[in-house]
Amino acid sequence: MTRTALITGASRGIGRATALKFATAGFEALGLVARESDDFTETVDDLRSTFDGEVIAYTADLGDRGAVIDIARRANVDLGGVDVLVNNAGYTNPVAIHQIEFADFERTMAVNLYAPFTLIQELLRSGNTFEVIVNIASTAGIKGRSGWLTYSASKAALINMSDVLREELSLYGTRVACISPGRTATDLRVKLAPDEDPTTIMQPEHVAEVIGMLLKPVGEFIDSENLVVRQ
Repeated sequence: MTRTALITGASRGIGRATALKFATAGFEALGLVARESDDFTETVDDLRSTFDGEVIAYTADLGDRGAVIDIARRANVDLGGVDVLVNNAGYTNPVAIHQIEFADFERTMAVNLYAPFTLIQELLRSGNTFEVIVNIASTAGIKGRSGWLTYSASKAALINMSDVLREELSLYGTRVACISPGRTATDLRVKLAPDEDPTTIMQPEHVAEVIGMLLKPVGEFIDSENLVVRQ
């Protein structure tokens, strides 16, 4: 039986680290989702050169709901169903409330919340039953921070959505995990904390290790509404 995974935001950071981790975790096919970029091309090429299974790249802007629906439908066919879904893609433009453009708030919610919701819903409607869904939230969704209003709000909603999904999808034997990383050396973190030294904080590979652990048999014993990962 083919075991498959779909990872969003796979061009760099936690998404790339997770894809590389999954390449040695017993999967036969990996679907990677990201916007078109040199980083994404490099990630896909790296995986194809080291991974024995199939790597399928989906280039899209997850702020576009139509594109998200299209990815869900194509992935269901291309991968023969999605066993593990990692909703990792994120967006933010950190500014004070007086400076927030509503269109930017809408984009933050579209990428960070609506895209995960749409992928899950469309795949369920196609008859897909997941083994595991991992939603990547943030400690900023637990405690809001000045200048991070749109990002914090979107991640708080993702944490809550994960709680509901955990209850609703248990009927199908689906495990839903929500991970809230603390300070992690990603491009998104650079936007949030541009003066921070990235070598002094958690690395994407550390979060990927936790995601990998959740897929192992021991992961079934992790019963947490929101798993906080931080130094």
